[in-house]
Amino acid sequence: MAIHPIEFRYGTPEMKRIWESEHKLQKMLEVEAALAEAEAQLKLIPEEAAIEISKKANIQYVTKERVDEIERETNHDIASMVKALAEVCDGDAGEYVHFGATSNDIIDSSQSMLLKDSIEIIQEKVEHLARIILKLADENKRMVCIGRTHGQHALPTTYGMKFALWADELHRQYDRLETCKGRLCVGMMTGAVGTTAALGEDGLDVHLKVSEILGLPPVLISNQVVQRDNHAEYIMCLANLASTLDKIALEIRNLQRTEIKEVGESFDPEKQVGSSTMPHKMNPITAERICGVSRIIKAYPSPALQNNALWHERDLTNSSSERIMLPEASILTDYILKLTIRLMEKLVFYPENIEKDLNLTGGLIMAERFMAELTRRGMGRQTAYALVRKCALEANKSGMGLKDVILQQGEIKNYLTPEEVDEIMDPHTYLGSSVKIVEKVLDESEKWF
Repeated sequence: MAIHPIEFRYGTPEMKRIWESEHKLQKMLEVEAALAEAEAQLKLIPEEAAIEISKKANIQYVTKERVDEIERETNHDIASMVKALAEVCDGDAGEYVHFGATSNDIIDSSQSMLLKDSIEIIQEKVEHLARIILKLADENKRMVCIGRTHGQHALPTTYGMKFALWADELHRQYDRLETCKGRLCVGMMTGAVGTTAALGEDGLDVHLKVSEILGLPPVLISNQVVQRDNHAEYIMCLANLASTLDKIALEIRNLQRTEIKEVGESFDPEKQVGSSTMPHKMNPITAERICGVSRIIKAYPSPALQNNALWHERDLTNSSSERIMLPEASILTDYILKLTIRLMEKLVFYPENIEKDLNLTGGLIMAERFMAELTRRGMGRQTAYALVRKCALEANKSGMGLKDVILQQGEIKNYLTPEEVDEIMDPHTYLGSSVKIVEKVLDESEKWF
């Protein structure tokens, strides 16, 4: 019976496949095979034993069911895997399985492979999402809308600016994952406390050779584990990425509100139901799910950081939380990336509402422009600010348009003609360098991925 929503509701097949128990077992077996191969190359075990171990280090021979059966007796997952592998090897090859290794050599090296594959899947989706948003930025770099600060109308901006900002942030998240991958996804075959003592003078060579066979950079130094600041960094990268997706989805949710409705999720009225009781509802459920799941991902840095502080050369307190945290954080981050891709691919625009909201304040959003223009024409900046602020307060109180209040000010006529006032009032012409900024982002993006 399924319990966790990841089992039946959340996640993508490609990411779930990485963290399935059979796949994790296969990766641990591959580390055992690499260890045997490295030791055979260094003449530490017979070559024929390494060949047999490598042949049988496969879940076709070492089944999850058998490992679980042994673990019910041993209460040790890696020892159970080692015994299950040894017992299917012909001859005396099984005697050489796991020679010189400790459990966490197998766990951390195999986990590095899982994390490397996870990061690459996530990076692929981050790039896909960024390209979708860059296309939206290009298409909408001249679509003027109201910019809001503190939830209040501020100045005109463009949807191109909004999208380009998100794309730039996604690029940074991609880069953070890339640099994290180099530190996190390492090979380790260093023994019980990191000294490689069980393998004598050949220990370091075995460590380096195993990492080479696995296609991982070797960890420079460890104790019994790869240090968990690396794993904490990964979790924090996922949480940071989740915060970006949360930001995007939250903005869409806000802009889809009935009284705003500038953009919103696509909705199929032939199939989709918004509410079980309110037939008219078309809710932003995809964006809301992104925001909700992101809260879980953003909660994981706390246990991840606590896992870095272990007793002496290592204790077991990191293990149980990582069994939950690493797959869940990877699966859920990948999942909300997929949702955000779907959200942005099918984003719906309502141009008439965008224009309506732009003019909702009767020109109050152009107050800064009046102040700046008066200053350019010779009025002191502080004087201009005080005058325009007085006009804005009057317009807000009386319900008059800002233009009408300004034209009533005799002092204004010394600086601006009525025609110039009309020109200043046009929000479509007060965009500064926004188009150039978006185009610069688009140009820079050619070097991102």
